[in-house]
Amino acid sequence: MTEPCDLSAVELRRLIGTRKLSPVELLESCLKRIGQVNPRLNAFVAMCEERAHSEARAAERAVMAGDVMGPLHGLPVGIKDLQETEGLRTVFGSPLMVDNIPNKDERTVAAIRNAGAIVVGKTNTPEFGAGANTTNPVYGPTRNPFDPARICGGSSGGSAVALATSMVPICSGSDTGGSLRIPAAFCGIVGFRPSPGVVPSERRPLGWTPLSVLGPMGRDVADTALLMSAMAAYDPRDPLSKPVDAAGFASLKPVDLSSLRVAFSTDLGFAIIDHRIRDAFKHRAEALAPVFRSAQWRDPDMGRANDVFEALRATNFLTAHLKRYEQHRDKLGPNIVANVEQGLKMTLADAASAHAEQTRVFRAFQDFFRDVDVLITPTVAVPPFPVEQLTIKEINGEPLRTYFHWLAMTYAITNTGHPAISIPSGLDATGTPLGLQIVGPHHGDQFVLEVAQALEAHMAGDPNIARPIPDLAKLS
Repeated sequence: MTEPCDLSAVELRRLIGTRKLSPVELLESCLKRIGQVNPRLNAFVAMCEERAHSEARAAERAVMAGDVMGPLHGLPVGIKDLQETEGLRTVFGSPLMVDNIPNKDERTVAAIRNAGAIVVGKTNTPEFGAGANTTNPVYGPTRNPFDPARICGGSSGGSAVALATSMVPICSGSDTGGSLRIPAAFCGIVGFRPSPGVVPSERRPLGWTPLSVLGPMGRDVADTALLMSAMAAYDPRDPLSKPVDAAGFASLKPVDLSSLRVAFSTDLGFAIIDHRIRDAFKHRAEALAPVFRSAQWRDPDMGRANDVFEALRATNFLTAHLKRYEQHRDKLGPNIVANVEQGLKMTLADAASAHAEQTRVFRAFQDFFRDVDVLITPTVAVPPFPVEQLTIKEINGEPLRTYFHWLAMTYAITNTGHPAISIPSGLDATGTPLGLQIVGPHHGDQFVLEVAQALEAHMAGDPNIARPIPDLAKLS
């Protein structure tokens, strides 16, 4: 018998709205699943069960009274532990923040609650989100649901694992160099990086930079888009924010795949790709190519993508963590220290060169999309590596330039500011999920979601490339 927690968010919201499922029953199903698999995987790290039960009972009363309900009414949600939650411990994966209990929700969390969702708890993240491996000295590592000996990706790793195992139907995340897309790829779920400003944030210390965004995660595209409809908004506190049709994300239009002009790129013309990922992606591309109007192997001009991202990332980390570095260097992990010290070695000329190159690449990317509708790549350059490793130092024997160089497939797209999504496509040679990254035109957020949903539906008909499901019995 299917448990309520295993149903999609869209179906759960329909059942709640038609009085066929109680929010209380759904919450209890989710908490039961958390109790079964979370001890093995460590996705949820701080819980608020008492408040969640109270809110579920209130949601049930609202249904029975015929009250107006939001798009997420009664749906349990996990909130990434980089987002501030009223009365709920928020430590950012850092020993410096272990006693932090915010006195209010940040904007996005408040919006999710206002849409009717019920916060169950916080999902694990690396220290201050640095590094695509969800482990930190406060809570320890979060493990991959397909192979707990491997990493789950990051920095939204706790959210990805919670979704893959149906602990909750929707989760929040954030993305700088791939933090929504990479854990989605490693865990067989969906992570959407919106265009900067579409999901506004009042907390970004560098408001004019497009590097870091907040975004939704779900088990499928429709669920992800449903959460997006609650997160997207206009907020004048974010200088990149502008009016947006948020409700439109919940009503994706069908896309005819045979009308699309697609470019496939294995490495974006510059990234080092593990041969197992290269082989798996080639197989997927060859299988999918016939469904499109046209499909070509074509690399966009990514220019000096590594230099650009390193400089822009270092600027972010200097702004956010220089004072912590100066006062508490001994209490910071190696990732934060590495990013700050990298920034301290750079000059204003380095920063200026990076911004100029980013602008040049952006304009070249617009030329690329004149005769291409979407770009499809592997989401990540490597399969998940052992959970004991903080990072990897080489791919195929070729040394990497930084601890985060293996994120090149996602951070190169970050540099452009274009919307991108990762959707699952079967398993790779290691038995862990393979993610496909779909990149769309500038500000084409809804179009990217619609294309992803159409491709997801096509792949669902083939068990070899459909979304894989972890073996929950082995995780209990």
